[in-house]
Amino acid sequence: MNSKVLAKIAAAIDNAPTSRRSVLALILQDPQRVLDESFEQLARRADSSVPTVMRACRNLGYSGLREFKLALAQEMAVSGSPLHRRVQLHDGTEEVISKVIKGAATAVSGVQAQLSVTAGEAAADAIVRASRVDCYSVGVTSSFMASDMQARLFRLGLVSNAYLDIHLQLVSAATIGTEGVVFAISHVGGMPSLIEAVDVARSQGATVIALTQQGTELARHADIVLGIHVPDDPVMHVGTEAYLVHLTVLEIVTVLVAQRLGDRAVKRLGGVRDVLSTRGVDIRHYPKLDWGSAPAVNESKIR
Repeated sequence: MNSKVLAKIAAAIDNAPTSRRSVLALILQDPQRVLDESFEQLARRADSSVPTVMRACRNLGYSGLREFKLALAQEMAVSGSPLHRRVQLHDGTEEVISKVIKGAATAVSGVQAQLSVTAGEAAADAIVRASRVDCYSVGVTSSFMASDMQARLFRLGLVSNAYLDIHLQLVSAATIGTEGVVFAISHVGGMPSLIEAVDVARSQGATVIALTQQGTELARHADIVLGIHVPDDPVMHVGTEAYLVHLTVLEIVTVLVAQRLGDRAVKRLGGVRDVLSTRGVDIRHYPKLDWGSAPAVNESKIR
């Protein structure tokens, strides 16, 4: 496998101290397993310690454990097959199922290490105080996320909208005001039209929350950044793992908002559930349908 990270490890392993050599050997032996497990687990397998694992990463030129894992994940993504960054073309069905599920689980569990507690709390506080929350996005997956976030806030009783059209985003931004919040979602974070809408909203005094990767153009134009990095997908910019990670962040923010709303949110959600269970598409007991002959027509009424 042609990998700069693994090449560094191969070059350093012979001259490394014994304690670090066992760590490096395990990484070379199965780099995908290292991505799927915690560093505590890696340290136990190597009969070593987390500080030793950290020193090994730093000696390779990475500032910490997180940076090393991100670099390794990126290299693994590039070296994978064109179908999925973990799956090879010759893998059997059982391997495909296992690798896809492990990839999804690892991506979701990685949210905890990346999502800033301060940013999450600030986002929830801003949403609760807002006169309205307008969700912006560009692209198929992000647009679904924006609609999903709008629906979540709407169910909690907050004034929320989802604008996927560039023109409507600008209209929203021009009218949102100082008490409004814009929740902008973009994994890539570089679409000029979205950046422009965000800038207009900020010029009106609105607070901008961005769900994107750290360091993107969108992140630089936001007041609150929910920064999450997911290695590139070989097929799409926003693959399944990024989709699941964004959905997890939305769930976290929604719960934080609901906590702040307290009884108001509980009553609202309970009322929505009751209505849908008795009157809506979620009704559990449907009225009996009569598939027999049509009722006779009263011809006198027709005349």
